[in-house]
Amino acid sequence: MINLSANIRITVGKKNASLKAAGKVPAVVYGPGVKNASLEIDEKEFKKVWLKAGESSLVELVIEGEKEKRPVLIHEIQRNPVSDKIIHVDFFQASLKEEVEVAIPLVFEGVSLAEKDLGGTLNKNILEIEVKALPQNLPHEIKVSIESLKTFEDHILVKDLVLPLNVTALKNPDEIVASVLPPQKVEEELAAEITENVEDVAKVEKEKKEEEVVPEIKE
Repeated sequence: MINLSANIRITVGKKNASLKAAGKVPAVVYGPGVKNASLEIDEKEFKKVWLKAGESSLVELVIEGEKEKRPVLIHEIQRNPVSDKIIHVDFFQASLKEEVEVAIPLVFEGVSLAEKDLGGTLNKNILEIEVKALPQNLPHEIKVSIESLKTFEDHILVKDLVLPLNVTALKNPDEIVASVLPPQKVEEELAAEITENVEDVAKVEKEKKEEEVVPEIKE
């Protein structure tokens, strides 16, 4: 399991600006039946952990002054809307005896013959999937081989996904994960999208002109 060091945070509110200047990020850890704690973590170290763990892998939080490590999930990252820099992190300390629901990213691998030889376009209907499992059983990602997509009639369904032991998908088993669209179908969808956009623009312009018409005032 990945470790992340943290210190108890004393500064709060506007004083957190001093943390940012020191390369630190304010954070909080909470969960059912656990003691909440305000923390400060090293920004560079956290980014490395985030790249490895994402939101679906357990991280062992090593808090200064505490004897036991806390198994946590990176629950939420708040960013500055202008600079996109991390300004706060929420850690969720889940019970290792209770299942949690988490969205796991799908990673598509391999080569589809329908795409390579028939000129089709890979259509990814689902990019992540909600699963239910004990925190320690959560996968970092779920790999999806697209090599079974040999024709335009082939589909990869939720029930076709290879999930780790004791991990349950929370989607309809017959929902399509991926397929390959024939060239004509792709062109039709693009044309339909362009038509819809043109119609929307025309509608807005018409409404704008109607609003600009000043009614004649009779004396």
